[in-house]
Amino acid sequence: MKAVVTGGGGFLGRAIVEGLLARGDEVTSISRGAYPELQALGVRTVRADLADAGALRAAIAGADTVFHAAAKAGVWGPRDEYFRTNVEGTRHVIEACRAHGVPRLVYTSSPSVCFDGADHVNAGNDLPYARRFLAHYPASKARAEALVLAANSPELATCALRPHLIFGPRDPHLVPRLLDRAKKGRLAIVGDGTNEVSLTYVDNAANAHLQAAESLAPGARHAGKAYFIGQAQPVALWTWIDELLASQGLGPVTRRVSAQTARRVGAALELAWRALHLPGEPPMTRFVAAQLSTSHTYDLAPARDDFGYREDVSLAEGTRRTLASLG
Repeated sequence: MKAVVTGGGGFLGRAIVEGLLARGDEVTSISRGAYPELQALGVRTVRADLADAGALRAAIAGADTVFHAAAKAGVWGPRDEYFRTNVEGTRHVIEACRAHGVPRLVYTSSPSVCFDGADHVNAGNDLPYARRFLAHYPASKARAEALVLAANSPELATCALRPHLIFGPRDPHLVPRLLDRAKKGRLAIVGDGTNEVSLTYVDNAANAHLQAAESLAPGARHAGKAYFIGQAQPVALWTWIDELLASQGLGPVTRRVSAQTARRVGAALELAWRALHLPGEPPMTRFVAAQLSTSHTYDLAPARDDFGYREDVSLAEGTRRTLASLG
């Protein structure tokens, strides 16, 4: 396989690149930054912004599979930045694939495209896009995912994967943010503390992309569709967080705040940050409050049935590896 990975220097992108290399595939990584460690692995690296349609077109030439994992993530920031990178950037990737006759495109989406602030328990592929989004990130990802699925055709087979809460060694987001907040005394149980969530170990998320690409072709069962990806075993979120904190010598989360109060505080802080043009992101937002207080678990049967998704690393082993990487 001659594969191109956008965002190949990122957390998930790097895992996809390493999975491809382990199979002996030829890999090109497209990222905005420089990643000499990828070059040392034998990866062709291209520095380009998703907004640069010409650079993308040149980098994708000759590929037979594109994994589009690059995105602007986060819960706070200007709307234009999210839509320029996540929507227009995805449009440019699709156009580049079409221009060069690339037959396969696997897009990294997010379950947040369906998140409406309510509990989703063992939700399946029939879960619709949210009607009202609580942040620009999920709104832009939903628009981008829709573009990818609509691009599915006899010339370009596409699918989208929605891994939930990716964690593992080199995680720059989930685990570091939790530990940082705990150390600063800024963690509180939001809601009743019984909510369950699906996590995804990073290697399983990467392997899902490779598994989907392997059989992706016009008329394939998963062509033109989106799939939730995660561990087969969900976790009680706050119990898992307490175990993570204990491994680092930190005490359990004891402060509590109701879900309604957290959402109200989040809305007020968002308003203040916008009105006063404050730097950074608010300590609480409506989206974060909703995520921390609700259950979101997903049905993995469609991914297993349609393209053979399998969990190669168990939740227990993934957690052990993650904790070991923290030192």
